[in-house]
Amino acid sequence: MRRQVLSILVENTSGVLSRVAGLFSRRGYNIDSLTAGVTADPRFTRMTIVTNGDDLMLEQISNQLSKLEDVRDIKFLEPNNSVTRELILVKIRAKDTQRQAILSVTEIYRGRIVDVTEDSMVVELTGHQEKLDAFMNLLQGYEILELARTGITGLTRGSSDVTYLD
Repeated sequence: MRRQVLSILVENTSGVLSRVAGLFSRRGYNIDSLTAGVTADPRFTRMTIVTNGDDLMLEQISNQLSKLEDVRDIKFLEPNNSVTRELILVKIRAKDTQRQAILSVTEIYRGRIVDVTEDSMVVELTGHQEKLDAFMNLLQGYEILELARTGITGLTRGSSDVTYLD
């Protein structure tokens, strides 16, 4: 079993997310994360799906996705030929005496403090999943009040495989 990131270009139609997720559900495939957003052309949405499977299972997923009417393009994002990122927002209980230490760790990871209140701080951090996990490990001594992760999104490198749609 290996982890695979899929970049799927779909028509921006009502129910397309449900149809794609339903395909995974009906076949018993798991979705580790799913992000979706409109592209530069508002007629299309790009979905980034992270899943696990052997080569045969991943090929079957691709074949089944390509049969969906709304799917226009499917790419397997390989680590050496793509750029992937994830965003986290983490709310940390922060007393006056803890704020500087939290700020220092955040700066090391090139994160940003996006909110400060009397008793908490919200940190925004973008990067590879491993970087975000390492950051979270350094926060183990603090009380995490809330955490939101977007899941992975990504694109292939270069322009040689760009799909142009009419």
